[in-house]
Amino acid sequence: MTSGAPRRPWRPPLRLRRRPVAWERQRPTWREARPALIAGALERARSRAGGEWYVVGATRDLSPDRPLAGTVAGREFVVWRDPRGRLVAGPGICPHLGAPLGDARLRCGTLVCHWHGLALDGGPFAGWEPWAAHDDGVLLWVRPPGGAADGGGGPTAAPPVPERPAVAGALTAVYTGTGRCEPEDVVANRLDPWHGAWFHPYSFVDLTVVEEPDGKGEDGGAGNGNGNGAWDGDGAGAGDGDGARAGDREGDGFTVDVSFKVAGRLVVPVRAEFTAPAPRTVVMRITEGEGAGSVVETHATPLATAPDGGPRTAVVEAVIATSGRPGFALARRAAPVLRPLMSRAAGRLWRDDLAYAERRWALRSAGLFPG
Repeated sequence: MTSGAPRRPWRPPLRLRRRPVAWERQRPTWREARPALIAGALERARSRAGGEWYVVGATRDLSPDRPLAGTVAGREFVVWRDPRGRLVAGPGICPHLGAPLGDARLRCGTLVCHWHGLALDGGPFAGWEPWAAHDDGVLLWVRPPGGAADGGGGPTAAPPVPERPAVAGALTAVYTGTGRCEPEDVVANRLDPWHGAWFHPYSFVDLTVVEEPDGKGEDGGAGNGNGNGAWDGDGAGAGDGDGARAGDREGDGFTVDVSFKVAGRLVVPVRAEFTAPAPRTVVMRITEGEGAGSVVETHATPLATAPDGGPRTAVVEAVIATSGRPGFALARRAAPVLRPLMSRAAGRLWRDDLAYAERRWALRSAGLFPG
């Protein structure tokens, strides 16, 4: 006989909703989704350190034989790997005659301008100065010099990478979208968990906010207050997992019981927390239930302004999924097939949420909505 703690009985990841409630019969949540509460969470996020760092893409987006270029906070940038494989970033404008360095050729880690052949190995040269850069294994970050930090304190040596599962044992996917809004509109959207079951019924059902940043909230079953119970079976709820209880977290955030919709009445119920560890970052972490420890990081990066002067913001959302189930190793091996599906699912959600963020910005800019 073996010693140690008794093994937990196996439970399937999918559950069957017992008495589904029609979308229009959910309990309204507009009273709980108080504008002042969301604005307070947004303001606390904007006060945190690390705002001088910007996410500019996915690690997988950086080809070994081509640079990655774009704009961040209105400034052109270029990133590539130097001869030692180290991530390099800097202005995307050639200091000689202004050529776009995103079109430069990469030869053995040296960036060669395609206009006149100026070669950059990652160090200062001919008026070109590198920026601080960081590759966390999932996302690429840059820190332009001289930019004012959005949050509190001075510039930090490293970006505010949220705590996440070890990448080597996780399944990762990154989605990028662009909207006509400002970063705060994206962050405010993510700090409103109540809209999930109303605005995205194809993905989320039985949603209840069980704890708010001020410590208030309902303690108990999922179901958006409709009392239907979340699933058939042994009666276990989102607390079946091994994650930390909501009250164990540091800082403030929202704790939510929600079920991810799979098909028909089949759902995956979890408990998750939403926190904003940096000015333009919101993290959803599954704390209990299937996939406990998995995170979804949403990063908002300001781009160049639109031709008419309006703002443009990139949403870079990284999913870092983990599971203790033996079959998860098969999912990781199927990553090349699963990543596009995961990105497509994120894109469907952000198609709606960017419309939400864009409308929020339009109303704010017209003075028709506080902000």
